[in-house]
Amino acid sequence: MVNQINDIALQASQGSIAAIIQILNEKLADSGVRTRAVFDSGVLQLLCEARTIEKLEKSILIQQIRQILESIAPRNIYKVHINSRIVREQQLLWLEEINRDPENQLLWSEEITLKKPNALQQIIKDFKDNKNVSQKPQLLQPKSSRHLIVNNNNRLTKSFFGRILNVLSLCILLLSVGWLAYYLQGSNKNNSIQTAALKYKAPNTPQIKSLKPKDVYQNQLEASVVNSSQAEDDLFGVAVRIANQAVEDGQTITTSADWLDLAARWQRASDLMAKVPSSHSRFKDAQTRIQLYKKYSESALKQANNKSF
Repeated sequence: MVNQINDIALQASQGSIAAIIQILNEKLADSGVRTRAVFDSGVLQLLCEARTIEKLEKSILIQQIRQILESIAPRNIYKVHINSRIVREQQLLWLEEINRDPENQLLWSEEITLKKPNALQQIIKDFKDNKNVSQKPQLLQPKSSRHLIVNNNNRLTKSFFGRILNVLSLCILLLSVGWLAYYLQGSNKNNSIQTAALKYKAPNTPQIKSLKPKDVYQNQLEASVVNSSQAEDDLFGVAVRIANQAVEDGQTITTSADWLDLAARWQRASDLMAKVPSSHSRFKDAQTRIQLYKKYSESALKQANNKSF
């Protein structure tokens, strides 16, 4: 009995109209509603009949049918046209009768669209369907019937693996787009860092070419001693030159990036002034300019923020 119920559910999920009708009639039996259905022009035409109008309450019946069909999730069936009327004698051509005279034939009609299961749910469902088909004992069938079963199983298998390939292709595409965006963002950051490094490269850096390891070490040691002594004496002058250039460039700035660059230069000048030793002849002047340059840097940052909005 359980196998028979599972077979009907499997057939209904594969789009069998007879199986769909059987499940609908079982679910709606307590409501006193009987259904008939025809698949016409991509739409499932569903006829609901009952002995009284009360049993065909529109809002309740539509909700029940929607829940049942979405739980079945029949393949390739998404639009359902629900028709209702008081039960009549059996009519084989009921759809033609309704189309010919809908006002006198029906109490009401409504077209609904079923929700499509997402890709992951559909893959799991197809996997279970294929598993049920493969585990189902195959009885001896005539030769023509066996060919029909094999063809149907092949079609299910192809559909299942086709969905897997589609999902994998989508994942690969999303990963590729994400990697490309990450690469471009990293490249832009590297370019910005290199540009800033070139702007603030220390002057008079010794170029070491084709020297022996001992000579290289000796030159580096001498250069560090010379640079450190020169730096202490010339920190004030370097800071003043940076500040003067910032004043000149600040007159033509238009973009947020330019204001950020200007703020960095003012901050650099302030930091250099803070490093001027107390033995320097203009030490007091340097202390005054620390806060002044810092104030100019903060002002440039505000301008950059205003330009970005």
